[in-house]
Order: sequence, then C-alpha cells, then structure tokens
Amino acid sequence: MPTFPSISPGYGVQKSSSPKVRRVQYGDGYTSFLKYGLNQDLKTWNVRFNNLSETDSDTLETFLEARGGAESFDWTPPGESAAKKFICPSWNKQIPYLNRATISAIFEEVVD
Repeated sequence: MPTFPSISPGYGVQKSSSPKVRRVQYGDGYTSFLKYGLNQDLKTWNVRFNNLSETDSDTLETFLEARGGAESFDWTPPGESAAKKFICPSWNKQIPYLNRATISAIFEEVVD
C-alpha cells in the first residue's frame, strides 16, 4: 500500500462526516433512525498544502496522478495517531509566486 508523502497540510483542514442512517416514519408520528452498514461513517477531508516548493508540489502531484483517483493510499489525518486508507478523487494546484505552489485536495476514506 503506498503511503502519502510526509508533507503536512496547512492549518484550516476540514473534516466532514455523513453517517449512513435510515429514517423510518410510522403512522402515529413516531420516527425511528437506524444506522446501517459496517463502515457507516467514513470521513472526507478537504486539505490544503500551502506555500510548497516546486519540488514538494511536484512530489505531491506525481503521487496523486499515479493513483489516478482510484487507487487507495495510507495517510495519517492531522491530530490522529494511526494511518487510514484514502483516495483522492480531485485536486488542484495554484502557483501564486515564482517557485511556490499551493495544492488543494479532497481525501475520501475508503475500506478495502
């Protein structure tokens, strides 16, 4: 399993959760909510790697392009101690200054 390069994202990362829940509404007004699925609350991270050198930005971009948005990789989210599996379906690169770049990406947790 490939491991994401050891380049940390900048501050302001965003973690999203969308638990899988089924809602059952009964005729008397009673509502029941049921969690379903084995991995019912996988996370999505919006990350941003700010002010990277061209070398680091090329390393990240090459790594993401090699996975093609479909192959998973190990990545340890900020504030967590264990690596998890993610895919990166989309990313973009900005070049605000000469020899500096910013990469924004979406990492979606997966279970193989």
